[in-house]
Amino acid sequence: MAYERAGDRLAPAGLFYFRLFRNLVLALALIAASLAVGMWGYHTYEGDSWIDAFADASMILSGMGPLGPLTTPEGKLFAGCYALYSGLFLVATASLILAPILHRFLHRLHAADEDENPGKS
Repeated sequence: MAYERAGDRLAPAGLFYFRLFRNLVLALALIAASLAVGMWGYHTYEGDSWIDAFADASMILSGMGPLGPLTTPEGKLFAGCYALYSGLFLVATASLILAPILHRFLHRLHAADEDENPGKS
């Protein structure tokens, strides 16, 4: 379901809320999958309990950093790669959630411009 183009009318509110909900659900699914990978890595490479792995993975995924020191070379390598991934993932997830809002805002501005200057694009 593609977004409307510049010359199209503004999408109905129901379609906008559907897009927002769909993107939010997708973002939450991606967050859950990323958290699961992080938990697995901390549990496997650092020997953390599942609850400690959850805490470390969620802190890294949210951009805060690990709670405790890393002790194994494998754990340090995993944590570095996971932190790089998490930084990019945070930006991508925020973009996914904000995309319908920003699109509607910009489309509304363009529609208002068309109302003031008909025939110009």
